[in-house]
Amino acid sequence: MGLTHSQYDAVMRVYDQRRISNHHVEEEHRKTAYEAVPELRSLDRAVAGFAAEKVRSMLSPMDDHAAGGVAVPFLELLKKAAGGMDPAEKRRKLLAAHSFPEDYLDPVYTCSKCRDTGFVDGRRCSCFDREVIRLFYTQSGLAQVLEKENFSTLDMSYYPEDLKHPRNGNSSREIMENAVSSCRQFAERYAAGNMDNYLLLTGPTGVGKTFLTHCIAKEVIDSGHSVIYYSAGELFDKLAEARFAGEQDAPDEAVDDAYLSGCDLLIVDDLGTEMVNSFVVSALFRLLSSRIADGLGIVISTNLSLQDLSRIYSERISSRILECFTLVEAFGKDIRVQKRLRQ
Repeated sequence: MGLTHSQYDAVMRVYDQRRISNHHVEEEHRKTAYEAVPELRSLDRAVAGFAAEKVRSMLSPMDDHAAGGVAVPFLELLKKAAGGMDPAEKRRKLLAAHSFPEDYLDPVYTCSKCRDTGFVDGRRCSCFDREVIRLFYTQSGLAQVLEKENFSTLDMSYYPEDLKHPRNGNSSREIMENAVSSCRQFAERYAAGNMDNYLLLTGPTGVGKTFLTHCIAKEVIDSGHSVIYYSAGELFDKLAEARFAGEQDAPDEAVDDAYLSGCDLLIVDDLGTEMVNSFVVSALFRLLSSRIADGLGIVISTNLSLQDLSRIYSERISSRILECFTLVEAFGKDIRVQKRLRQ
C-alpha cells in the first residue's frame, strides 16, 4: 500500500480533524455533566490541583521527596479528594447516580485501537488502511460508479450463447467469460502485490469493456492500491495542458508524467477516441515506456485492433503492447441497445 507524501499527508489530516472533532465532543460532555452534577466539577478541580502540586514539587530542588516516595502520598491525596475512593471510580459512580453512562467523561476515540493516531505499536492500524482506500476512491473519481459497476453486478445474460464470433466461432458468452476471468486474475495479482501487469481490452463499442475496467479498478482499490482513471481524450488533453501552458497558466491539478507515475495502476479508457497527433503519439509511447520500466501497471481499453493501433499510432507502440500486454478480447451485442430493448 504505497503512498506518496501528499497522500500520506491527506490521510493524516483526516486524523487531525478526527481528534479535533472528538475533543469538541469531550468538551460538550464535560459541560453537560458539570451542569448536572456540580460535584464532578469540584472533584476534577481538586484532582487537577493536586496534580499541579505534584509537578511543582517534582521540579523544586528543595523538595525532600525528589529522590522518591512521591507516588504513594500523591495517590493518597487524590483519594482524599475523592472521599477515600479512587478518583476515576468516584467519577463513574457520580455519573451513574445521575443517569449518565459511566464512561461519559472518558476520552472519545473514533478508533479505540490506535486512539486516533493511525498507528498501533508503530504499525498502521486497520482504520488507517480504510482511510487510505477511501482516499484512493476519492482520487480515482470513481467512487459512485464503482458501487454500481463491479464484478458482483456483472450480468452475463447480455452475452448470448448463440452469437458466434466470425473469426474463431466462439460464442459471445464463452468469450466474455474468458475476458472476465482474465480481468479477475489481473486484479488478484495486484492484491498479491504483483503490479507489473499490463492489460489491453479490445472489442467493438458497447460490449462492456469500460464496465470491466471499472471492475478491475474496484478490486485494485479495495486491495489498497491507488488507481488513476482517465478516458483517453481527457488524459491527452490534460497532458497537453501541462506541457504547453506557461507556469502561470498551468492548471491547479496538473497531469504530467510525475503525477501519472505516482499511482499503482493507470487505466486509460477508450484509446482511439481522442484526436491523434504527433503529441499524442509521443505522449502515449512515453507513458507506456516509463510505466513499464518502473513496473507500474496499465489497463487500456480500445475499439481498435492491433493493426489499427500500429497504423494510427506507430509500430513501436503496437510492438510495446504486443511485447508486454495481456490481450483480452470482448465480443457481443451493444449492451446499451439491449437495455433499451428490454425496457
